Amino acid sequence: MSARIVRLGAVGYLNARPLVYRLDRSANFSLRFDIPSKCAELLHAGDIDVGLIPSIEYLRGKPMAIVPDIAIASRGAVTSVMLYTTKPIEDVTSIAMDTSSRTSVALVRVLCAKLFKINPTFEPLGPNLDAMLAAHDAALLIGDPALFQSIPASVTVIDLGDAWLRLTSLPFVYAFWAGRPDALTEAHVKELQDTRDRGLADADIVAREYLKDAPDRHELGARYLRENIKYYLGDDERAGLELFYKYAAEIGVAPTGTVRFYRSA
Repeated sequence: MSARIVRLGAVGYLNARPLVYRLDRSANFSLRFDIPSKCAELLHAGDIDVGLIPSIEYLRGKPMAIVPDIAIASRGAVTSVMLYTTKPIEDVTSIAMDTSSRTSVALVRVLCAKLFKINPTFEPLGPNLDAMLAAHDAALLIGDPALFQSIPASVTVIDLGDAWLRLTSLPFVYAFWAGRPDALTEAHVKELQDTRDRGLADADIVAREYLKDAPDRHELGARYLRENIKYYLGDDERAGLELFYKYAAEIGVAPTGTVRFYRSA
């Protein structure tokens, strides 16, 4: 094991916690938590070595490698990447975009072009649903704010994981560990994979610890980790990821790129 401590930037949301379960005890990594867009900024700036970054950010900045077989993904309903609309989607002309997000913002743009067949305007706003919908026909929320959001009776909700599956019949990959190509050894990769396995095995404990101040949410949180989020980056996930990259490039929200992975033991 390398003696150098790898600086990891993780997402602070519940869905990322199985990937860092007890990792704060590791002698090989230092750990910090931020929103997804901040993780990407830190990695591009060189302030962390490896980040749990929005998948769209892999195409931006300097060349990076992806940790194999680990992702935050869904096959269908994700329940934490949601588009809230006050009109039928075909009548939506403006969408407020959660500033915490990068991949989901790109996904909304892809779905508008490829599935919903609309051409709305987009405005980045902080994740406050009432304020977002006061100014726009629809709003994107991600992460915990979406997972635990109370939905007004007048609002329709579109789960973007479901929408992507409807468009492509493939899973969607929201985030993964990525960093400089020389940042991780095979031993580092194995430790991250083992951490994922340990976190999934203890998903109920992860949810309880994360939601310790909200016991009424423990069951929802644990079910979300077990059933909605998929933590493996297999062949189907890679196919979904590469199709997302293709579509994103076609509509001009990201450059083209080639997927590259760290070596694993």
